[in-house]
Amino acid sequence: MKEHTIQLNLSPERKPKPQSADLGFGKIFTDHMFIMDYTEGQGWHDPRIVPYQPLSLDPSCMIFHYGQSVFEGLKAYLTEDNRVLLFRPERNFQRLNRSNERLCIPAVDVDMAIEALKQLISVEKEWIPKWEGTSLYIRPFIIATEPFLGVKPSSRYQFIIILSPVGLYYKEGIKPVKILVENEFVRAVAGGTGEAKTAGNYASSLKAQEIADRKEYSQVLWLDGVEKKYIEEVGSMNVFFKINGEVVTPALNGSILDGVTRNSVIQLLKHWGMTVTERRISMEELREAHQAGQLEEAFGTGTAAIISPIGELLWKDEKMIINDGVTGPVSEKLFHTITSIQGGKEPDPFNWTMEVEQCIEVK
Repeated sequence: MKEHTIQLNLSPERKPKPQSADLGFGKIFTDHMFIMDYTEGQGWHDPRIVPYQPLSLDPSCMIFHYGQSVFEGLKAYLTEDNRVLLFRPERNFQRLNRSNERLCIPAVDVDMAIEALKQLISVEKEWIPKWEGTSLYIRPFIIATEPFLGVKPSSRYQFIIILSPVGLYYKEGIKPVKILVENEFVRAVAGGTGEAKTAGNYASSLKAQEIADRKEYSQVLWLDGVEKKYIEEVGSMNVFFKINGEVVTPALNGSILDGVTRNSVIQLLKHWGMTVTERRISMEELREAHQAGQLEEAFGTGTAAIISPIGELLWKDEKMIINDGVTGPVSEKLFHTITSIQGGKEPDPFNWTMEVEQCIEVK
């Protein structure tokens, strides 16, 4: 980082580290966080690592009133020989900047963001859990901090990174989940903010998820916002279907998030010689494939769960049981291959992982 030196203000007291793999997801946070400020006319400035603490914001800050915020999610992994690996962090920060562009937030320098993350993880290395299936979840986010009640892009922002040791997103692990196809509410539309990772997209999904929970379904399958006919995402994940030997996933169309895991899955499947197609796919087509016995597998992909097999879809009161409700071979192979690359247990033919070397002595 040539233009900025990261200031260190380390906490004199450290919280106890988790003592088991029963971590849950996003409930425990490390001792420190990274913060950098943006001021119009000055740019991004004052990068610093400080003790994890509440934020002090004016009640009129624009984030509270107009929702100008973006975020990312990625993980750090501890290998068996005690190395720390990140998985494709440059893609996360590149996507953060695409979200910034859509929300009128100033871009961050990708190399600077990665260096800041490496230094923060170097400080917090002892927080990376060592148990199978665990990792250190990384949440970078940007919020508008100008105190002003007019509708315009903010002139001030904060870029923050927090860390959380996590276990499996689904307690049941890589086991098929039940999915409710949503026919009333929509997640996003082309031209909206669907391809940006912004808080409002997730707030608008909560009502449908609440309905799914009441019906004892794990997630919602979202359809397009115009015709409510074409498949888009599942919960907060991208979605794939194996139909008659071909793997199909909805094409990026302006309302679907360009997932890092999605991209990795497509590369892996093609590397294995499988046919992968990105195109529109309707629920009616999926139903016909199921009736013909050609819907062989379905799964979601995302940073939190990596691969989440789908064992049942409920659409218009019709249940579709997929692969007899058990995890399919493609889902299983993808999960174990990606997690093995992330954990340094298998060769990385795509150069996806990035090592974090200990660059700060922590006492």
